[in-house]
Amino acid sequence: MTFPVLYTFRRCPYAMRARLALLSSGTVCECREIKLSAKPEAMLNVSPKGTVPVLVLSESHVIDQSLDIMKWTLSQSDPENWLENARFDLIERNDTLFKHHLDLYKYATRHQSDPHHHRHEALQILLDLEKLLGTTSFLNGARFGLTDAAIAPFVRQFAATDSEWFEAQKIPHLQTWLRNFISSRRFGQIMHRFNLWRPNDEPVFLRADT
Repeated sequence: MTFPVLYTFRRCPYAMRARLALLSSGTVCECREIKLSAKPEAMLNVSPKGTVPVLVLSESHVIDQSLDIMKWTLSQSDPENWLENARFDLIERNDTLFKHHLDLYKYATRHQSDPHHHRHEALQILLDLEKLLGTTSFLNGARFGLTDAAIAPFVRQFAATDSEWFEAQKIPHLQTWLRNFISSRRFGQIMHRFNLWRPNDEPVFLRADT
């Protein structure tokens, strides 16, 4: 039996959310952990843009956008009803405006940007999520779903940039939501440390019992 192949990088938030959805759907796939500074030729041959995640379903079917991977795998199987009530407007804002400010905050030296300005602007977006989480347990509604999985890895990255500052902010619902995500069994599963993939390695698999 041939399994899908996922090229991934453990700490990349885009790859994290793809792995979260693949696990939720029950899709077993070969997991190829890569080094971004030494991308394997096999990955570049199927996705020349050179970013992760990349999901190879067949020679003619490659998905190399994280949200598209999430949608595809959940369209095959969605036992936890992640697609129900998904807030694609919130995901779009995360992937554009929030990610913009996150990068210019976290990598201020590289971009020669004002980190305090971009941290403030990103916080305004998180304040909207805080209001939402004051009325419901998750961004997706009563249960963790696609919206939460798509956004949480980026909020985690933002929080980790200056964790002491983040914990001092008046966003208790968001802080609790993030702590619950990070301490969850599912997060532990997707953060399993795989060895860097090399051609001819025995395949290793991403699945719920990892």
